[in-house]
Amino acid sequence: MHIAILTFDGFNELDSLIALGVLNRVKRPGWRVALASPRATVTSMNGVTVHAAATLEDACEADAVLVGSGIRTREIANDAAIMGVLRRLDASRQLIGAQCSGTLLLARLGLLGTVPACTDLTTRPWVQEAGIEVLNQPFFAKGNVATAGGCMASPYLAAWFIARSEGVEAAKSALHYVAPVGEKDDYVERGMRNIAPYLQSPQQASAQTA
Repeated sequence: MHIAILTFDGFNELDSLIALGVLNRVKRPGWRVALASPRATVTSMNGVTVHAAATLEDACEADAVLVGSGIRTREIANDAAIMGVLRRLDASRQLIGAQCSGTLLLARLGLLGTVPACTDLTTRPWVQEAGIEVLNQPFFAKGNVATAGGCMASPYLAAWFIARSEGVEAAKSALHYVAPVGEKDDYVERGMRNIAPYLQSPQQASAQTA
């Protein structure tokens, strides 16, 4: 299982790195989570430079892709070279999720279709301009595509990836590990409550939202 977290210059550390940490709580052979970027290194909105472990081309072949957010997402959405590569993303064979402004990239790539989505408050009008209904909730998914809104919704998105790939108990375990001491049961319950409605088969999810 290869999960790529798309990470660009100006990225939000909370969105990319929290997901990286939660997803890496799964410990089994073949499970790999990598930051994927257009260059060897990228620098965050707060000056943190990280080394990419995968390319955007690698991400297009991954089993799952999480599109991170940042302060330059609108620039990326207008970058023909980057978007040309990302048009190879395919929800029929990949789990695809977006965090905050990453939702704008999914909208521009046509991966949301007419499905509503979640995003952060700053990005909301841009996603709406792209013709997508924005929900006032932290997480939503339909079929193989999920979106999350707000930095601290990142664990929900990570837990959805884990639950879809490894099962609900693995997702609970990952959330339990990162949860604050003394609040672990409540934290896990809240996280699973947010993603549980979206763990059915695509056919069941379609029936629910019809």
